[in-house]
Amino acid sequence: MTDNAGGTPGTQTEEARRGAFASRRVFILAAIGSAVGLGNIWRFPYVAYENGGGAFIVPYLVALLTAGIPFLLLDYGLGHRFRGSAPLSFARARKSTEALGWWQVLICFIIAIYYAAVLAWAVRYALFSLNKAWGEDPEAFFLEDFLQVGDPGVDTQFVPGVLLPLLVVWVALIVIMALGVQRGIGSISMIFIPILVIAFLALVVQALFLPGAGGGLDALFSPNWSALAEPGVWAAAYGQIFFSLSIGFGIMITYASYVRRKTDMTGSAMVVGFSNSGFELLAGIGVFAALGFMAQPPASRSPRSPPTASAWRSSRSRRSSTRHRPGPCSASSSSGRW
Repeated sequence: MTDNAGGTPGTQTEEARRGAFASRRVFILAAIGSAVGLGNIWRFPYVAYENGGGAFIVPYLVALLTAGIPFLLLDYGLGHRFRGSAPLSFARARKSTEALGWWQVLICFIIAIYYAAVLAWAVRYALFSLNKAWGEDPEAFFLEDFLQVGDPGVDTQFVPGVLLPLLVVWVALIVIMALGVQRGIGSISMIFIPILVIAFLALVVQALFLPGAGGGLDALFSPNWSALAEPGVWAAAYGQIFFSLSIGFGIMITYASYVRRKTDMTGSAMVVGFSNSGFELLAGIGVFAALGFMAQPPASRSPRSPPTASAWRSSRSRRSSTRHRPGPCSASSSSGRW
């Protein structure tokens, strides 16, 4: 997928007009920034837990190698060859397929709406964390005090605590897009992706030293090999790959169109794909180490208390006859947190 025709006057004129990523490294960081998100931190841990625990790694890797990487290469190939957004690249490949590109644009639009809202929540909670404003009941604080959730339905009531950070997020997004590919997306990725990795590593290390962390990791990685015989587990693995790698959304097609012609796109796809999966495993370790701590009775949540997996093992033994292990949010324990 490497094109040796780069560097011609026509190519240079096109890059000057459209803009381009300054280097392959910038493109890779931007692509990783697109792939890494809720699918890694929130979705992968509970999907793995519900679908065989440690055994889920087998169908997950198969899905990555047979669908994730190939479709990522397809996205990169379309964008890099036809030099346009998803609709334009599909139209240049074959006019009748342009609708596929617009469908991907619609998907991105929907994703952008709820991602912006989640980012706004994160902005507020970064401030709340300064004094632990959620108090003794984080769930009630989130639903009642912060979101002010009411009866189901649509109304015109604004929640200032959500609206103001949401406006900040949208203004920031518009400014980044207005700055262009390199000055906007590229520069932001060069700064914040390394920060994300370092900060998340620090959180994971901290979680591993919490009481009960070992029990949480035991619950996540203990393999249930019989689950591999069930089609639903394999479907969950492929669904996780598509959800987390940003393939089929048009994002990677557009990003690849801003990469210089001589860039090694095959190697870039490998780096992005395996980096995304590595972050998912790291997220699973951090999340379940913290959940293992939360599963402890309040009296046991002390740095001096030895880690214990008894709550996890007793819970799993009661559910050994079930087809899949239920997600941690639906489990029950004496502490009432699960």
